[in-house]
Amino acid sequence: MSVARVTEITAASSKGFEDAIRIGIARATETLENVKGAWIQDQEVRVDGNDVAEYRVHMKVTFILNE
Repeated sequence: MSVARVTEITAASSKGFEDAIRIGIARATETLENVKGAWIQDQEVRVDGNDVAEYRVHMKVTFILNE
């Protein structure tokens, strides 16, 4: 039987939400083993003047704990 854990991660990108998700997952897999999925909890943008300066995602990453 496996036991899973969920951790929250916030990631940002100047390119878009999809890129921010990729950055967050890449960073999570550097320190967490057995990452199995992620749920995008929230998305937001930072505006500078009239332009979107940064895309942010808040995600919950699920990983399986080692036995």
